[in-house]
Amino acid sequence: MPTPPAPAFRLYLLRHAKAGWALPGQKDFDRTLDDTGFAAAKMIGEMAADRGFAPEVLLSSPAVRCRQTAEAFRCAMGEDRTIRYIDALYTGAEDAYRDIILGQRGAASLMVVGHNPVIEEILREVLGEQAAAIPYGYPPGALAVIDFPDRPQSGILPPGKLAEWLDPACHAL
Repeated sequence: MPTPPAPAFRLYLLRHAKAGWALPGQKDFDRTLDDTGFAAAKMIGEMAADRGFAPEVLLSSPAVRCRQTAEAFRCAMGEDRTIRYIDALYTGAEDAYRDIILGQRGAASLMVVGHNPVIEEILREVLGEQAAAIPYGYPPGALAVIDFPDRPQSGILPPGKLAEWLDPACHAL
């Protein structure tokens, strides 16, 4: 059986893993992953590495819980990749995420580590009716791998196809 052609563009959307509640006086930005979140972030990275997923560019919200998730993913890849932290992935809405994704024109694959509800909004935008396959929202630590037959351009994200859905909650932690 012939190998299917590589997609023109692959987008990885990773919601940060489970974080603890803010401590008294702690800012939302500084919330850290809890023990379950650390285990899930490591697991999702290992699952992705086992499947050969290796995003060319890694972008993350600078919030502590996203940084920790992105770092666990990067370590599981076993490669020395740079993670770029972008403030708008913490403060921005769907338009900001879309602009950031569209701004990575030279990359064949891109991972965005961010927050809900925006990660889920972007997923639903590019999958359309396919998003119904994920009926319970976008759980912490879940990774969507979306393939596009054409490169995004002209200020819009084209329709994509869900290539893989990895949810650490569906596996023993």
